[in-house]
Amino acid sequence: MFSGIIAATGKVSRILPLEQGLSLTIEAGTLDLSDVALGDSIACNGVCLTVVALDGNNFSVDVSRETLDCTVGLDGTNDVNLEKALRLSDRLGGHLVSGHVDGVGEVLKFVPVGESFELVIRAPQELAKYVARKGSVTVNGVSLTTNDVHGTDFSINLIRHTLEMTTLKDLKAGSRVNLEVDLIARYVERMLTAENGAARG
Repeated sequence: MFSGIIAATGKVSRILPLEQGLSLTIEAGTLDLSDVALGDSIACNGVCLTVVALDGNNFSVDVSRETLDCTVGLDGTNDVNLEKALRLSDRLGGHLVSGHVDGVGEVLKFVPVGESFELVIRAPQELAKYVARKGSVTVNGVSLTTNDVHGTDFSINLIRHTLEMTTLKDLKAGSRVNLEVDLIARYVERMLTAENGAARG
């Protein structure tokens, strides 16, 4: 599990093909790897990946074809948001994030508004029902609060600190982003559908 509070930004520095996917070497930037061991999880742009090799300030992960097919930003030498998995004793500064991307959204607008920036994203139709006004959503691994929701489109207000600490500052209209909806919304839906199914049975 993760919190969506980005610890550092890194860069995919090497990509090697696998039979079913890619092997990535990632420069960790300022992320402290001293307590990271092989088999640990690190979220890269919101995708939970397993460390398979460590070399100084670099770590390597294998990404399956299935993961590549349902995410963006892991198939090129891109900058990535990084977060190590939570310990049970850690503060939950954002919200509970699984690191399992639900789908890919499209940036419709990213413009300055006063001292902050407005980010408008269009979610896939099947995910839009999980996005609520003043609710939580994860964008490229960053825990964010929605300002407003209209159909499949939702807006977010980004402060400068968030932009300075993450790769979101590089977004523009047309950019594609990894989305993970709030876990609570998914469980609520499951509870309701299970109850309705039991009632019909």
